[in-house]
Amino acid sequence: MREHMNREKKTDRPTRWRELLASERDAEAMYRSLAENEQGERRTIFEELAAIERRHASHWETMLRDAGEPVPPPGRTSLRTRMIGVAARRLSTQAVLPMIERAERADAGMYDADPDAAPGMAGDERGHARALAKLIEGGKPDPRQQIAKREAWHRGDRSGALRAAIFGVSDGLVSNTSLVMGFAGSGSSRSTILLAGIAGLLAGSFSMAAGEYISMTGQREMFEREISLEAQELEENPEEEHAELVLLYRAKGLAKAEAEKVADRVMADREVALDTLAREELGLDPDSLGSPWSAAFSSLLAFAVGAFVVVVPYLLGSGTAALVAAIVLFGLALFAVGAGIGLLNGRSAWRSGLRQMVVGGLAAAVTFAIGHLIGTRVS
Repeated sequence: MREHMNREKKTDRPTRWRELLASERDAEAMYRSLAENEQGERRTIFEELAAIERRHASHWETMLRDAGEPVPPPGRTSLRTRMIGVAARRLSTQAVLPMIERAERADAGMYDADPDAAPGMAGDERGHARALAKLIEGGKPDPRQQIAKREAWHRGDRSGALRAAIFGVSDGLVSNTSLVMGFAGSGSSRSTILLAGIAGLLAGSFSMAAGEYISMTGQREMFEREISLEAQELEENPEEEHAELVLLYRAKGLAKAEAEKVADRVMADREVALDTLAREELGLDPDSLGSPWSAAFSSLLAFAVGAFVVVVPYLLGSGTAALVAAIVLFGLALFAVGAGIGLLNGRSAWRSGLRQMVVGGLAAAVTFAIGHLIGTRVS
């Protein structure tokens, strides 16, 4: 039985090698096709990417020969590669790069745990996606960054905290008001409505906080892991990381000699190199990964503020007066939240405020009506 399994493994490995060989040949053909549509530095970059794929293909050819297996001759390129070539010629290379970059990112870890892969192949695959991302940018500075430098008012919410707070208030306001309206519509007593409002406030606030904490913690751990892997690669393969930096800077528009000089200066200091690689390759800012506790507390507070609005009238009164006061406060708060969202998005504050009132009002009205029907039938 064991001998049979060993034979099966031996036959499976050459089969996989042939599949990887075909994939690398196909990628080589694709990059050479893209190179034919470009000139200057961009053409050189695509030719270098094709050469890397050729090197990978040669590795699998060697593996097959050493195992006594026949090396299949180059076949016809895949339909996908042919379609990409046609689209690049008819439209532009830039038009097809996002699709190729997504595919490269999906395959970036294909050699990470492959015992048959040659040293450096895993890094090459990850580098392809990063280089393509920079080529998509085209070496042009982000216009949002240029605007932010000239116009300081655009930098008021870079972290997204204000936006998250406004949406948190909106969530608490609409959800807890709908809950309270449902109880009010059923004809429940003041104490029951008040209890429902406070329970909804507490449950929603802590639920939001817990969810935000878990989400932010998972995101932070994922980012920290990516940075630690980058630090490990920098320690083990500094030449490879240097080559990736050169390729990234060339993809941004620098000449090869200038890109190499910049990469040399960056790699001279390991801390600067890691910070630069995290920003350029991973798109991360190591100094701004976010605090799970801060995010959780902000979410809890924002939801509680919104949810508390409809509770206030029932703390001070009861009956129709409390209900009318709750509706008025709800409407005013909805308009204020909608206006805030409109200002953040550069839209009309009045239009956004009225839209928020209509949407939130419908939610509260529906729950009030359902509560009234249930209360009538129960009574």
